[in-house]
Amino acid sequence: MMKKGKVKWFNNAKGFGFINEEVSGKKNENDDHAGDDLFAHFSAVQMDGYKTLKAGQKVSFDIIQGPKGMHAVNIRAVIDEQESPAKDTQTARQHEHTPADV
Repeated sequence: MMKKGKVKWFNNAKGFGFINEEVSGKKNENDDHAGDDLFAHFSAVQMDGYKTLKAGQKVSFDIIQGPKGMHAVNIRAVIDEQESPAKDTQTARQHEHTPADV
């Protein structure tokens, strides 16, 4: 089951950062790491092109045990439903010109 969380910080130059797992309600007894910071390496980011994350970005991921702690893997950006294309369309309309403007 994919977990959700937010990027705490990510250093592009070093290629890693940390994700804070979202905790909903009480902890599951099998989920000792819930709410902990999870190591995130750029190679675990699932996206085309330059693999990077931004602080505060919502992500989904799986968790594995790494050599020094828990790691987030299969990291994917979560599209916020509140950020709809309608916002972009409205902004574009504000910049449209009519023949009367010319």
